[in-house]
Amino acid sequence: MPARFAITPGTLLRGRISYSQFLQGYRTGLEPVLMAAAVPARKGQHVLEIGCGAGAGLLCLLHRIPTIHGTGVEKESDTATLAQQNMAANHQQNIRILNATFPDVFLADTPQPEQYFDHCMANPPWHAPLGTASAHPRRDLARRMGADTLPTWIAGAARILRHKGSLTLALPAALADQAIFCLSKAEFGGVTLYPFWPKAGRESRIVLVQARKGVKSPARVLAGLVLHEADGAFTPTARTVLEEGAPLPGL
Repeated sequence: MPARFAITPGTLLRGRISYSQFLQGYRTGLEPVLMAAAVPARKGQHVLEIGCGAGAGLLCLLHRIPTIHGTGVEKESDTATLAQQNMAANHQQNIRILNATFPDVFLADTPQPEQYFDHCMANPPWHAPLGTASAHPRRDLARRMGADTLPTWIAGAARILRHKGSLTLALPAALADQAIFCLSKAEFGGVTLYPFWPKAGRESRIVLVQARKGVKSPARVLAGLVLHEADGAFTPTARTVLEEGAPLPGL
């Protein structure tokens, strides 16, 4: 890693995972951990994370289900290198990181069998494309959504997912309607919304949107998860997910 990019060592899941990230620029939040807790993967399956960043989502998912195979696609080269270092630091042999643009990396004329995945997950950039740019280019890339980012990622996932494979998206609640529209257009069904409530009685700001390729099941809105107590501490259920790597309840 170039010396000009300072790295801060840290952990995920309350010390269960070694995780380093850049001192400046985009910093990992709760979303990748919550997203990884939602993916319905099983032993031996293949999971792709689109825009994997420094690898938090994949590391949390492999901690919960160590027998799966993970692939991360990350456009920014230094971030992809850091993700590879994080995999090595956790002795993860079942994860590969591709420094590439999605879905271009998989758009061969004749896709190979290993290009098909059982599950995809993504925590897309959230900020509007016309908003004020960040002073840090890496942070701007990680947070600024292009005009076609969400439809392109969803359509790309549809191309490489197996029949009935799942796509899990961590999104701001304001983008849920756009995601559902794009999922329907890409022939996903069984759309499930899983809201996260900052505190009991507060409006949800983050939702998981999950769907399956080629199914006709109706949409569902689940009870979701309250993240914080009135005093700001994590609720007991949230702690089991964020600190122990447990799956999301009720999903």
